[in-house]
Formats: sequence, structure tokens, C-alpha cells
Amino acid sequence: MDVAAALRALGLEREDLAAWEATGLPESAFGGWVTDRVARRPEGSRARAVYGAEDAHDFARRAILASLALSPGDRLLEIGCGGGLLLRDALAAGASATGLDHSPEMVAIARERAPGAEVLEGDALALPFAGGTFTAVALAVVLLFLAEPGRALGECRRVLAPGGRLAAYTTAPELRGTPAAPEPLAAHLHFHTGAELGALARAAGFHDVAVADDDGGQLLTGRA
Repeated sequence: MDVAAALRALGLEREDLAAWEATGLPESAFGGWVTDRVARRPEGSRARAVYGAEDAHDFARRAILASLALSPGDRLLEIGCGGGLLLRDALAAGASATGLDHSPEMVAIARERAPGAEVLEGDALALPFAGGTFTAVALAVVLLFLAEPGRALGECRRVLAPGGRLAAYTTAPELRGTPAAPEPLAAHLHFHTGAELGALARAAGFHDVAVADDDGGQLLTGRA
């Protein structure tokens, strides 16, 4: 396997090759490692350049913000907050904003980009918040990385106050293997049809569940 070529195909360079070589992992572990480094738990200068950019996941952010229609008095939690742009937009709308990410590098960037938000390192499957804390929960291209999406949605439901809104943007199965979800990353991602997403949300306790699909970009919404 030409690891250097595989990294170049993903836009990664010498820094990333050095990081891979330093792991001492076998080639069979490369797919999982590069999925973490590029997207699941981003690290390195490319992570900062991509997730710190003004247009990072802007398609997902716009869809989520339009759905949630945040206003003063809202308390937003964004799970997998990345570079913090959605948190910044929530604050601009007058809402309070809390971000959670399991990447220390993303937490640092989000704190820079949204200094008025509380940003914590944590796990989507075990949210460090009391029940009913938030009026809105957002996940922008996060469910794709979770092996237990139903458990994560259950945690979303738990921390939402009655009537609270959920908006989660993810990627449909038909985009697997495309630039939106390239290999080898795609082999480590979790895709769901619209019907499957809806069923997961309803099983987690949400009602008024809907899934909109825009050329493979899925927006899952519901109410607590």
C-alpha cells in the first residue's frame, strides 16, 4: 500500500505521513486512523484549515439554523461542534450556546471562533448535562460517525426540555464513495436511509419527526 499516495488523495501531506509513521500501526489500521485524523477526530494543520474555514459544512449549518429558527431565550447544544461556526451564529441570534466535541483540537478552535459559547470536550453517547437543559440540539455531519446513533439520539432527547427541537444533518447512503464520503473513510462511516433515521428518532422518544433529503444531504428534525 502506498500510504503517501493515499494521504495525498485526501489532501494530506508530510505532516500527516509523519504522524501515521509515528503510530507504528499496521497498514490494516490505516483506514480507521485516517478517518479519525481527517473527520472523526480531526488533527493537524489541515484539520484547522478545513474546520476553521468560514465555509466549513456551511450547507449543513444553513439547513440546521433554518430549521431551529433560534431566538433570544433559546439554549442550544451543538454536538460535534467542530470549528464553532454554528455556535457563533446561535449567539448572533441571541441564544445561549454550548458546544461539545471529542476532538481537543476542535474544542480549541471552537473556543476561538465562538468566545461567548461554553465549549467542552465530551462524548455524544454520554452527554455531561442534566435532563431538560436545552431548548435545541444540533448535529452537523455527526451521526455518520456514530456506531450507536440511536443511543446518541436518546441522549439528545434526554437533555432537551419539553417541546425542544432537534436538527441533525447527515449523509445518505447513495453518497457513499463519492467526494462527500470518499473511501477509505466511507468504510468506517454509518449511513442510514431516511426511513431508518426517522425510526431511530422515534425510538429515542421524539415526535413530529421528519427527514428531508436534498441530493443526499439528509436533515432529520423532531421535537421532544
